Amino acid sequence: MRFWISALLVFAISGRLLAATPSAVSLIEGMEQTLWSDSSHGRSTMRIESEYWTRELQLEAWMDRPDHTLIRIHSPKKEAGVGSLRIGDAMWNYLPKVDRTIKIPPSMMLQPWMGSNFSNDDLVKESSFVDDYTHEVAGVDDSGEVPVYRVVSTPRPDAPVVWSQLEFEIRADAIPVSVAYYGERDQVVKRLTYDQIKTMDGRRIPTRWTMVDADNPASRTVILIDSLEFDIPVDETLFSLRRLRNPE
Repeated sequence: MRFWISALLVFAISGRLLAATPSAVSLIEGMEQTLWSDSSHGRSTMRIESEYWTRELQLEAWMDRPDHTLIRIHSPKKEAGVGSLRIGDAMWNYLPKVDRTIKIPPSMMLQPWMGSNFSNDDLVKESSFVDDYTHEVAGVDDSGEVPVYRVVSTPRPDAPVVWSQLEFEIRADAIPVSVAYYGERDQVVKRLTYDQIKTMDGRRIPTRWTMVDADNPASRTVILIDSLEFDIPVDETLFSLRRLRNPE
């Protein structure tokens, strides 16, 4: 009798643990909602660091998911007015010094954005974590106050992505901790970490995002979120080539 009671207790506890474990897809969807929601507008400082120099950009960005992103540089003066626009799977950069709009081909989406460790795709989010990958919870670290889940994401066969694998660490409250990007040889190419959690527009978000190249730790880019508002009405005309060239 004692054996059966013990077995039932173990079964009940295991059932509660299994029921409490979120699905991999819900963790990824929750993370994307935490960071970007359905629409957002914010200002940030991008600090690009190398072994020998550091430069800073002041950015303003609008996003209307899933198809529209606009990023504009406000300073320094020599780069003020430079902008990037995504509409669907098309992206353009505007260079005000030569008054030229350049369309970015798909083969260039993984090139560095403005010499940073973030790619064009990282910034404008052409690819979708939810749609382009399949996801699996591979482990959990419950040693802290909030459980942190490890989610391994594998690209779908027809997805327009180059990473052989992504590995996320996401807290149970949908706040991301890190993302590791794996290349063709199944080695980590770069890693993005999130920290300095603060409340902005009523939502707790990580306000420091640090991207580091695996083969050169001295090369990194830090994005500091200065302000961010979510689920705002966005004028559709904002996401146009005319507004990219002329923000007024």
